[in-house]
Amino acid sequence: MAKTILAVDDSGSLRQMVAFSLKAAGYQVIEAVDGQDGLEKARNQVVDLVLTDQNMPRMDGLTLIKSLRGLPTYQRVPILMLTTESSDEMKSKGRAAGANGWLVKPFDPQKLTEVVKKVIG
Repeated sequence: MAKTILAVDDSGSLRQMVAFSLKAAGYQVIEAVDGQDGLEKARNQVVDLVLTDQNMPRMDGLTLIKSLRGLPTYQRVPILMLTTESSDEMKSKGRAAGANGWLVKPFDPQKLTEVVKKVIG
């Protein structure tokens, strides 16, 4: 059975690119339009990996990560940030919130797929 990835980003075109790349690699992808939507979808279906943007309306990525880490089912699920934010300060906040890795936009679809394969197989 294909592993499922939750892709959370307020940019529809970016979600489409992420979904297209990951589906081509054999993953199932659930899309969410912001952190709040992502949290609701994560509560309804446990996924194998969460990929989230930082800057989104309603709930940002760091708040989403902290909220997910507060749920028993998401304490060990890998969470990767995919964002334009690349400062050391932001990366450190991401690690403190519970992010396992960081990818900077714009991303290379092949690199994204390679990172996901390393993290969840």
